[in-house]
Amino acid sequence: MLSKIILVVLAILVVAVLYMKLTAVRVAGSDARALVADGALLVDVRSTGEYAGGAIEGSINIPIQELAGRMEELGDKNGEIVIYCQSGGRSAMAKRLLESNGFTKVHDMGGIGRW
Repeated sequence: MLSKIILVVLAILVVAVLYMKLTAVRVAGSDARALVADGALLVDVRSTGEYAGGAIEGSINIPIQELAGRMEELGDKNGEIVIYCQSGGRSAMAKRLLESNGFTKVHDMGGIGRW
């Protein structure tokens, strides 16, 4: 019985992740570069270790686990923000979190490879 419950929970998690990835509206890399060139804040929500291993020049690192407690670092809630991560899952979560906290111009680029 316990194994069935575990399987159901895992299935729900997989569906949730797929839903977030498939329904996320992402900004193209070229559009993200233009936004940043025009002054948008570029935020990497990967772990500090991932960030140390290579990041987009000019980005700041606020790991997704720390984002809720560090939103003041993002400045004006009406300012342009471009978010990215490794593959798109964390950036989608970050976008939803920021928007639910009043940030109005959050752009999800998805994975770093889209830059």
